[in-house]
Amino acid sequence: MNVKKHILPIIVIAQFFCTSLWFASNGVITDLVSAYQLDASVLGNLTATVQFGFIVGTLLFALFTITDRFSPSKVFFICALLGGTFNLGLIWEENNLNTLLTFRFLTGFFLAGIYPVGMKIATDYYEKGLGKSLSFLVGALVLGTALPHLLKATSTIFLWKSVLYTTSSLAFLGGFLVFLLIPNGPFRKKALKLDFSVCFKIFKNNKFKQAAFGYFGHMWELYAFWTFVPVFLKIYLDTHKNIKFNISLISFFIIGIGSLACVFGGFISEKLGVKRTAFLALLLSGFCCLFLPFIIQIDNQFLFIGFLLFWGMVVIADSPLFSTLVAQNAISENKGTALTIVNSIGFFITIISIQLLNVLFQSYNSNYIFLLLAIGPIIGVFKLKKEFN
Repeated sequence: MNVKKHILPIIVIAQFFCTSLWFASNGVITDLVSAYQLDASVLGNLTATVQFGFIVGTLLFALFTITDRFSPSKVFFICALLGGTFNLGLIWEENNLNTLLTFRFLTGFFLAGIYPVGMKIATDYYEKGLGKSLSFLVGALVLGTALPHLLKATSTIFLWKSVLYTTSSLAFLGGFLVFLLIPNGPFRKKALKLDFSVCFKIFKNNKFKQAAFGYFGHMWELYAFWTFVPVFLKIYLDTHKNIKFNISLISFFIIGIGSLACVFGGFISEKLGVKRTAFLALLLSGFCCLFLPFIIQIDNQFLFIGFLLFWGMVVIADSPLFSTLVAQNAISENKGTALTIVNSIGFFITIISIQLLNVLFQSYNSNYIFLLLAIGPIIGVFKLKKEFN
């Protein structure tokens, strides 16, 4: 069945616009700390709160099978409007830590109706070449995640409130694009009734469970890496006083380059296979976790930044591939719920890794703390090697 050529580009653009909400607070964290007189350690809390909101949202969306019973495009549209609105709450002049955390929680909650729902829309349009299609969508997520860092890096043009205005405006636009231009896909099979047991039944499928556990190992590392990229760069500057660079700009490139890796990974997977490509990316990112404390000590900024750019690629290249495996091993009328519940569990894991690293780093201030990032890739690699051979 031929799919109109505009469908995938519109989904990708909308996903990029809307997911810029995700790390909006990270891009302006120093300004939030200054404006609301917060402790500098709030970065981990703000990020974890968004993740927690996303977890609660995806869990409820999955339990009530929202995206399988209702039009995914309409769900995407409504969540984009609400997510963008709560993102603007960060500019409220009476904010304190509690209100900031509330706004970030609500933003994360409605991101649950954007990221996995965007993938669900893609599965409704593409059966052949799904891995390549999802690679573009996850690439859009990566660019959206990196965007606030770029806006902050150009702070002479974009003041911190402008960063928030921009990301919310993009989210509104992305929601309207999907609502107006993306009807229900030809492969969509609507779930006819509410079934709370779906979230548990899907894990009885061994191939689905294998793909899900590979994704969980990947998620232990991914968002913790993205959260701490500015921290890695700050540590490097503090260690090597003779070196100077723009942390926000470099952070944008380190995170943003992952979008290219997603696209390349999608094409490579058509040659090597989805499972094998995901395994290789997870293995390489695991090695990066282990090398970080030692690379930081080397007085060569080009080597260090090059290392982080490479890590920024392999840390995300497997994400759309795991989502592809999840979608391919779920029955048609439950694909939306399957993607959503796996996202929910995966993002719960990110809270644990982010908060653990945050607490340990604040307590011990040791670069070797970041070796803990390797736990996820190690578990994921052994699971894939055991199950996918």
